[in-house]
Amino acid sequence: MKILLVDGTIIGTKTGVILEKVKEYIEEINEEHSLEIIKLDNYEHQFVDGRPFEQYNEDMKLLVGKFEQADGYIIATPIFQGSIPGVLKNTFDFLHPKTMRYKPVSIVANGGTYQHHLVIENQLKPILDYFRCLVTPNYVYTHMSHFDKNNEIVDEDVHNRLRELARVFVQYAEMSKSLCKEPIDTH
Repeated sequence: MKILLVDGTIIGTKTGVILEKVKEYIEEINEEHSLEIIKLDNYEHQFVDGRPFEQYNEDMKLLVGKFEQADGYIIATPIFQGSIPGVLKNTFDFLHPKTMRYKPVSIVANGGTYQHHLVIENQLKPILDYFRCLVTPNYVYTHMSHFDKNNEIVDEDVHNRLRELARVFVQYAEMSKSLCKEPIDTH
């Protein structure tokens, strides 16, 4: 299966560090998955503004293609001002509603306060529900205190939760293989 690990910001390194760990833990469980980390800061972004898709730049077309070709996703996001970054929301806005349908998704996030984990519940999960993703029930939220000055994860509980997230994601990925991705409905 082709799994896309999405670093949903254009600044900072903590989400990338978390994704590297998740990638490592998934590989320990199942070496057969093809895992690709993509960083949104490597793309020249345009705002979704209603123009036909063909008029967007090649980077946006490439990014959408990566989402369309993937069989599952790990979404990593920082929480800024009580919200997901605009660049991540804009990326979702480019996707056709059926792009992520019935595909497994796990969420990892980090923020400066412990209360920001609610952004996952109140913003990110509803977006993924709209896409009808198979969202794993366990997400991992990290706080800046879980990292050292080099942005390495130093909290063993965070490592354990990331291992558990990887384990559950792999099980959801296996389960999703038997689901028909062709919708009966026309919406």
